[in-house]
Amino acid sequence: MIQPGQAYNTVSVAIGYGREVAGKAAINVGQNAYPLIENLNGNLIFSGIVTGLSKTGEKRDIAQTQTHQTMMSRPIVQESILSEYVKSPSAGRYEPKINTTGGPKSPEEISIWNTNGLKTHTYNNHFWGLAIDLNSCTGCGACVISCQAENNIPVVGRKEVLNRREMHWIRIDRYYSSDALNPDDKSVAGLMDRERENPSENPQVVFQPVMCQHCNNAPCETVCPVLATTHSTEGLNQMTYNRCVGTRYCANNCPYKVRRFNWFSYYYNTDFQDINPSQSDLGRMVLNPDVTVRARGVIEKCSMCVQRIQSGKLAAKIERRRPVDGEIETACSQSCPGDALVFGDMNDPESRIFKLLNEENKERAYHLLEELNVKPSVSYLTKIRNA
Repeated sequence: MIQPGQAYNTVSVAIGYGREVAGKAAINVGQNAYPLIENLNGNLIFSGIVTGLSKTGEKRDIAQTQTHQTMMSRPIVQESILSEYVKSPSAGRYEPKINTTGGPKSPEEISIWNTNGLKTHTYNNHFWGLAIDLNSCTGCGACVISCQAENNIPVVGRKEVLNRREMHWIRIDRYYSSDALNPDDKSVAGLMDRERENPSENPQVVFQPVMCQHCNNAPCETVCPVLATTHSTEGLNQMTYNRCVGTRYCANNCPYKVRRFNWFSYYYNTDFQDINPSQSDLGRMVLNPDVTVRARGVIEKCSMCVQRIQSGKLAAKIERRRPVDGEIETACSQSCPGDALVFGDMNDPESRIFKLLNEENKERAYHLLEELNVKPSVSYLTKIRNA
């Protein structure tokens, strides 16, 4: 698979695969690349010249999701450079305007949700949210794995990924920059190139974690015929699994494509016994007892680790106090080695997320697809490059 930015006439092979004694989840996955590593005076050399490289003539579909998303001229990733940021903290920000007969207006001004200045939701107690700093995210994937372990997200295997049935509640979108296009080229070919976003030979890369945005004007909530997805009094877009009848209207209406449909009961279906260890009473001990195991035929998605929120609130209530900022963490924010994800109560002026979004980095904060005015509870901080 051609990787943008890789030097010509080179081949890269990922290490860590092809293990033979690592249990059911690792056996026969990929190939062992360690025989290609040289030992020079006790040092492992991970690069060198390999002779005799030739095509096998075989073809194999690659099961991966990292090329599903492109920006397609939308300001999903907003970025600037340090020199511009020093001049203006809002450098790189895109603030959408909607053309109306009365002139350009912000999406919020013409929303059908807000009437006569009234807000759709008010939160008198907690208002939970996430802030994600694109400067700090390295795309390591720790958040994806921790979310999977915490929330009993099934491993579906290669075949199901090829069928576009991945189940992860959080994904890491990877975008490559391009300097190969002429912005002044207004021809059809030029426009098509910009839509395809052909990467340059030495591109810059941005990693962007995307999970349920917990919209306050959630388009998924309005289309559910059985009220399986509703809005909590603390700003969470929540699922009631035993109400869901699997219409998938919510997934179709979600602009962020973060809802997942259970095509199978993965934990009990023997077709998945080679990749899911929970096929027996002993194997099911790997599951988190605090999180419901979803059945076939329902939609699931990021819950903002509501089980952790409830547990933290209960512990504080027993001690007759309010939760302290930092003692409740989502699995993704807790596991992030770069501290790129900040979780907290946006109603708490002393919380880190409140200060991040209202004081320290107010001008850098933005929401995905702001022009839709769905008012997400997940904010992103613009990417600021050194040059």
